[in-house]
Amino acid sequence: MRPLYLFIVILSLSLNAAAQSRPAARTQKTAAPAKPVNAYAAIDAKALQVPEEATATTAGIAAYINASFTKPVDKVRAAFIWTASSLQYDLDNMFALNFHEKREEKIARSLKTRKGICENYAAIFNDICNKAGIRAFVVEGYTRQNGFTDYIPHAWCAAYVDTAWFLFDPTWGSGYVVSGKFVKKINNEYFLAAPRQLVKSHMPFDYLWQLLHYPVTTAEFYEGKTEENTSRPFFSYADSIAVFEKQDEVDYYAAAASRMERNGVRNSLAFDRLQQMRRAIDIEMQNRVVHLYNTASVNYNNAVNSFNTFIDYRNKQFKPEKTDPQIQAMLDESADELKNASLKLARIKNPDANTASLITGFNKQIGDLSARIDEQQEWLKKYFSKGKAGRRSMFTKYSWFGIPLN
Repeated sequence: MRPLYLFIVILSLSLNAAAQSRPAARTQKTAAPAKPVNAYAAIDAKALQVPEEATATTAGIAAYINASFTKPVDKVRAAFIWTASSLQYDLDNMFALNFHEKREEKIARSLKTRKGICENYAAIFNDICNKAGIRAFVVEGYTRQNGFTDYIPHAWCAAYVDTAWFLFDPTWGSGYVVSGKFVKKINNEYFLAAPRQLVKSHMPFDYLWQLLHYPVTTAEFYEGKTEENTSRPFFSYADSIAVFEKQDEVDYYAAAASRMERNGVRNSLAFDRLQQMRRAIDIEMQNRVVHLYNTASVNYNNAVNSFNTFIDYRNKQFKPEKTDPQIQAMLDESADELKNASLKLARIKNPDANTASLITGFNKQIGDLSARIDEQQEWLKKYFSKGKAGRRSMFTKYSWFGIPLN
């Protein structure tokens, strides 16, 4: 059969993000009592002693953290302080975003240059956390400050520490931009940030990552009205995250897109992200069709090869000799491969007209081979039921696909 060739332009989803200039005065976190300035001094000092040779990869940094700390909160602090302290915000390239660069490449490049923008800070912190045994995710969205909602995206992180989810912004926690210059200064407001506090300035595209039981709408965020509104339906973000962790990319994007639409698509940033999700869903669905069709083709070709091997062995009157189960297995292998091919084709839902036509032709070929296999299965049953003399009398030479030669 003719192989299927489908060419798909792979969409690389990258976050267009950069750090924002932050106000001189910041709102104090209210979820927990204020900690002394030096509350993390011992952890920070140890975290910043990562051997230089280990800093080339997040795996090396995470290994040092795992060897140096045992408590999850200490590990996440070490990841935060290392990222916030070791990277320099790349003002020269804050708008020079590579939409097709892979996450691994973003991390490697920033670790090498020790420069980056918010998506690099977030990716590095997130990867260190995960490799240190901390559940963490990059959060994409936009921010609001000084009464103004920013027009460029931003990236920060969510992580599960001990028994609760917290938010982290290693970029804003590393310093701030003023008069076109980056001022490095650790700000602990963005470490273990309480969701109710951070939502005043950070709005995720997907409200799942607000980590709130009563999410703030985008309209409310624009108006600076982020107080809890318990008149709305209760949202179990923890349960939704548990579902998210088991979802594949298509299912997550579909759920996230639905949440985005319910919460309101207020600006071009959210609209563009929603369109990216929809394109990603379409591309992934098409990729699945290609994968199912092509792997079904592999199964079919394997079935043909196994069947031909059986016919060739039968034409040699089963010489050299094999046991009856071994002979049966040769034909069963062909039948199993053919069944797998048919099952994969059946999993292709709502194909386009061209693919549907290819599937129709493919199924006909599967049906033809299946009929040939069934004929040989019936022949084998009779063959196995006879004695030596009866078996010898049954041999007639066949071509491939069971056509008699005499």
